[in-house]
Amino acid sequence: MSEPLAPPHPKLDELIAVLARLRAPGGCAWDREQTHESLVQYLIEETYELVDAIESEPASPTRREDLIEELGDVLYQVIFHSDLAAEAGEFTIEDVAAHMTEKMIGRHPHVFGDASADTSDEVVALWDVRKAEEKPHRTSVLDGIPHGMPSLALADKLIGRAHRVGLEVDAAAAVFDTPQPDEQQLGALLLSIVSAAKARGLDAERALRGALRELQEDIRRAEK
Repeated sequence: MSEPLAPPHPKLDELIAVLARLRAPGGCAWDREQTHESLVQYLIEETYELVDAIESEPASPTRREDLIEELGDVLYQVIFHSDLAAEAGEFTIEDVAAHMTEKMIGRHPHVFGDASADTSDEVVALWDVRKAEEKPHRTSVLDGIPHGMPSLALADKLIGRAHRVGLEVDAAAAVFDTPQPDEQQLGALLLSIVSAAKARGLDAERALRGALRELQEDIRRAEK
């Protein structure tokens, strides 16, 4: 009689079991008390810590360990939320994985189907088509954008959506010292803008979010 096959991801199964034990009766009181809402602060914190690990120097002697740790912290948040939902009879982590698998296969018809896409731009175009088919209730290019994003990331996202409706956002290229600046020069420029704003008693974050609200209104007008 042959031995049964080992699970393909035994350590992942073990982590899921550890979380289940912590939240089971007789486990950890703190874990038992958590809700989707109470965990949001930890999800945000762990995500930013992962970003820090990713953006650390590639040659750092601790980068590998840092990435493993921070990826694990984010993974744990996914497992935690899934366990909360399973206890409430809503869904399980298997449902989460199954949905993501179906989503990735559906949005890559050039890999799993008969579609053709040889460039990144063609891949993105296919992705957008499939996404629109999956979410027909979304009637605006602004639908689905999380407005709690950091303002610079939100600005980048909204500028991309503005381009979709034929709306150009002013690009002040003249502020750069070179015609093709790199990210280091861009970072220095952004920092100097924030510093100048602070010196004048202005809130750069609030100012940018105000400008983004105006951009969203412009996008909605362009859509009409």
